[in-house]
Amino acid sequence: MRPDLERLGRFDEHQVRQRLRNSFSPQHTSVIVADGTFAGCVTVRPAEDGRWLEHFYLAPAFQGRGLGSAVLRTLLDGIDASGMPVRLNVLQGSAARRLYERHGFTVEVQDPIDVYMVRRPAHFTASA
Repeated sequence: MRPDLERLGRFDEHQVRQRLRNSFSPQHTSVIVADGTFAGCVTVRPAEDGRWLEHFYLAPAFQGRGLGSAVLRTLLDGIDASGMPVRLNVLQGSAARRLYERHGFTVEVQDPIDVYMVRRPAHFTASA
């Protein structure tokens, strides 16, 4: 995430840490382990209108190997079963946006920094 924030001229180490502290939700956060090693984390937080996917981080050594897709598929299967949409935001120009688009997320709104995306439950989108 740091390279994306630096590219946008928005990296401030203090602000990044404070944002995580302010929004960290341990009861909704899962640790990702691969090959017996800490590989990252992800938060799926309940909201009034569905779920929010937040703080989805993979260590660089685990990126580009399909782990992010596998984790996302597992999370989305569970959310789809609840019939709820899931929302997230991603930085403009982030490679993560392609991952989310491959898994059915579409843009709701965007600004010069953030892209806000939504994914409706799969069993509802197929019949729509």
